[in-house]
Amino acid sequence: MKYVLFASASAVAFLASPAAVMAQTAPDQSGETRTQTGAADEIVVTATRREMNLQDVPLSVTAFTQEELTTKGIVGYEGLALETPGAVLNKPTANFNTFSVRGIATNGYQANLQNSVAVYIDELPISANGNSTQLDSTLFDVERVEFLRGPQGTLFGSGSLAGAVRIITKSPDLNDFDAQALVDFGLTDGDSFRQRYNGMVNIPLVEDKLALRVVGFYRNEEGWVENIGTGEDNANTLENWGGRAVLLWEPTSKASVRLMALHEKSEPEDSQLINPNLDPDRETRNTRRPDVFGGDLDSYNATFEYDLGFANFTSSTTYSYYAQSFIIDLDATFGGAIPFALDAFAYDKAFVEEARLVSSGDSRLQWIVGGFYYYKRRDTDLFYRSDPAFLDAFGMTGLPDEYYQRAFNHTNSEEIAAFGEATYNFSDRFWLTGGLRYGSLDVQSFAEGGYNSNYLTNALFGIPGPLTVTQIQPATGEKGTEKGFSYKLSASFKPVDNVTTYATYSTGFRAPAVNARAGLPSSVDPNDIIIPDGASSDDLKNYEIGVKGNWFNGKLSANLAAYYIDWSNIQVQANRVSDQVQFATNIGGATSKGIEFEMTARPVDGLSIGLNGSFNDSEVTDLTPEEAAISGAVKGIQLAFPEFQGGAYLTYTRPLTATVDGFLSVNARHVQGYPNQFPNVPGQPGVQSPTYAPTEAYETVNMSAGADFGDHFKATLYVENAFDDHSLIYSHPEGFADARFSTLRPRTFGVRLNYKY
Repeated sequence: MKYVLFASASAVAFLASPAAVMAQTAPDQSGETRTQTGAADEIVVTATRREMNLQDVPLSVTAFTQEELTTKGIVGYEGLALETPGAVLNKPTANFNTFSVRGIATNGYQANLQNSVAVYIDELPISANGNSTQLDSTLFDVERVEFLRGPQGTLFGSGSLAGAVRIITKSPDLNDFDAQALVDFGLTDGDSFRQRYNGMVNIPLVEDKLALRVVGFYRNEEGWVENIGTGEDNANTLENWGGRAVLLWEPTSKASVRLMALHEKSEPEDSQLINPNLDPDRETRNTRRPDVFGGDLDSYNATFEYDLGFANFTSSTTYSYYAQSFIIDLDATFGGAIPFALDAFAYDKAFVEEARLVSSGDSRLQWIVGGFYYYKRRDTDLFYRSDPAFLDAFGMTGLPDEYYQRAFNHTNSEEIAAFGEATYNFSDRFWLTGGLRYGSLDVQSFAEGGYNSNYLTNALFGIPGPLTVTQIQPATGEKGTEKGFSYKLSASFKPVDNVTTYATYSTGFRAPAVNARAGLPSSVDPNDIIIPDGASSDDLKNYEIGVKGNWFNGKLSANLAAYYIDWSNIQVQANRVSDQVQFATNIGGATSKGIEFEMTARPVDGLSIGLNGSFNDSEVTDLTPEEAAISGAVKGIQLAFPEFQGGAYLTYTRPLTATVDGFLSVNARHVQGYPNQFPNVPGQPGVQSPTYAPTEAYETVNMSAGADFGDHFKATLYVENAFDDHSLIYSHPEGFADARFSTLRPRTFGVRLNYKY
C-alpha cells in the first residue's frame, strides 16, 4: 500500500508541478535557447580565513555549493564522505558521526578520545569525543561546505588533527525578498517511507541595512531494520526537525552585525546496528529495549565585522547548549545472560570566542592574527539498568528502582590560543605562507556522587536476595594540561596562469584525555601498572605536495595531492593486563602516506564527467612490547582506513524547450574494506580480539533525472544505492553490543521538488 501511495504521489507531483510553474513563467520572447558555457564555475572558499579561489588554496579542499548538495541529494555527512577523496565516515547509526581522513584512525569509534576531524557550523565546533553523539546536521540553505584534509592546527585548533569540515550557513540578502521550498519523498525497501521538508524565507526589513533569513526543516524517515527483541519492524525510524534565524544589520558600508539562533533536534526510535548472524536476508537486531542516540542542539552566535581600511576585523561569539542521550543494551557483555544496560545523558554548555584581523589591500604581504577561547562543561549522568522482572524473580531488593548504579560526573574543558599566518607574494607566480598557533588546553573531571550495588556479581553467580547499596563519594580528578605550538609552512608556485603547485608542512594535535580511575592499583596483580592520569596530546606532522589546474578554458580541471604523515604519541584506549580496567594512554607511532586525486572534464556543452579517489598506506611503525600488550596493537598492522576508495560521476544537461532543461546524473563509488580496530585483545597479549572484523568492500550507485524549469522550479526522480548493496560498511570495535555492524540504507526510490520564488 505504501508503495502504491508513494508512486501515485510522486507521479502527480512530478507531472503536475511543471504545469503550475510554466503557467507563471513567460517563455523567452526572443525564441533563443539558453546555452551552457562548458566551463567550471569559480568557487571561492575561506579555508584560510580569507577569500580565495579554490584552485589557488595550498591545501586539499573539497567544496560543495548548495546547488551541488541539492542536485546530488546530500542532506548530511554520508554524502560528504562519499564525494570526498581521502575521507571515510564511520557511522554506526543516526547521530554517531566520526570522520576519518588520510588513515589517521586506530578504530572508527575513538571511544573517550577527541575526534581527529573537527566539524564546525560557522564558528562553532560541534565535533566531540568518540563515545558522544554528534548531531546529523541538516545541510539546507548553506553557503557551502568545505572539507579540509590534512591537519589544520594553526587556524582551527586541537580538534583538527587530521582535517576539518566547515558548514557555512547563508547570510540574509539585504535587498531582495527570497523564498525556497525543497520537498523530498522516498521509498526504501518497498515499505519504508521517507519524507523531508525544507523551507527558507529572506525578508529585507530596511533596504540596504537590515534583513532577516529564516530556515526550517523537518525529516521523518522510516527505518529498514527489524528488532526481534522489541518486535518492531522498521525500528530505526528517525525524526529530525529544527531551523535557524539569521538577522543581518549593516549600519554603514564598513560595519555589519550578524545574529543567528539555531535549533536542531534529532530523535531516532532505535539504532540501525545489526547482527548479520540473526537473519542473512534482512538487517536484524535483538535488544530488550530500543537503543537510542538522540541530540538536541541550541546555538546562538553574534558576529561583528568592521573594515578598518588596512584590515578587516571579525569577532565571533557563540554560546551553545547540547543535550544528548546514549541509551544502549549491554547484554552482549555477558552473552545475554543477565539484563545489563546503560542509560546515559550528557549536557554540554559551550562558549566560544574568536577575534581576528585579516589584512586587506593588494600589498605583497598578507596576514592574519587572532585569538581563540573555548570553554565547555559537560555534565554526564550514567544510569546502569537491570530489569524489574529479573529483579523480582531473584528477590533482588534494596534498589530504589531498576537502576543498580547511578553516577553523576562533570568535565570542564578549556582552550585558549593565539594564532597567525602571513603570506608574502614574491610575484604573481610565487608566494610563501607561514602559520603559527600557540595554545593551552586544560581538561578535568569531577565525580559528584551517586550509588553502586553488588548487582552484577549476584546476577552473574545467581545469588538471590537483597542487594547491598553503597554511596559513591565525590572526587576530583587530576587536571590534564597541554601547551604548545602548531606550525604550517607552505610554498606555492604558478608555472602558468591556470596551474598552481604547492608544498606544505603542517602539524596537528588533540586535546589531552583524563582517566576516571587514575591512580587505581590492580587488585589482581599489585605489580601491574597503576592507571595513569590520562593521555597527553598526540602529535602529527604532515608533508604534502600538490598541483591544481584547469585547461581548455576550464573544460578540464584536476587536483592531485601526495602526502606523508608521521603520527606519534598516539592516543588510544587501552586495558590493564591483570584486571582489564580500561584507560586512555599513548603508544608509539604510525605513518600514513598516500595520493588523492580529483578530476572533472566538460568535453561538450552540458556534459560533466568526474573521477576522484585516494590510495593510502598506513601502518603502526613504532611500538614497544608493553604498548602492544595494553593496546592490542601489532607493529606493521594497517590502521582503520581503506587502502583505496574512488568514485566516478557523470552529469548531462540539455535544453528540452526554450525554458526547460533536462538533466541526468549518475554517481558510483567503491570503498575497499579495512580493519575496524587493532587485532588483539587489549590487556591480553597475543590473543586475537573476538570483535576484530574488518569492514567489507562496498559499491554504491546513485542516479537521478529530472527537469529544470528556469529560475523557479526543479523536479528530480532519483534512486539511491541502485544495486541494493548490503555490505557491512561499519564494524563496532567493542563487544558489549549484540548488534555491531551497519550497512548502507537499502535501495531507495524518490522524488525531489525544489521551488524558488
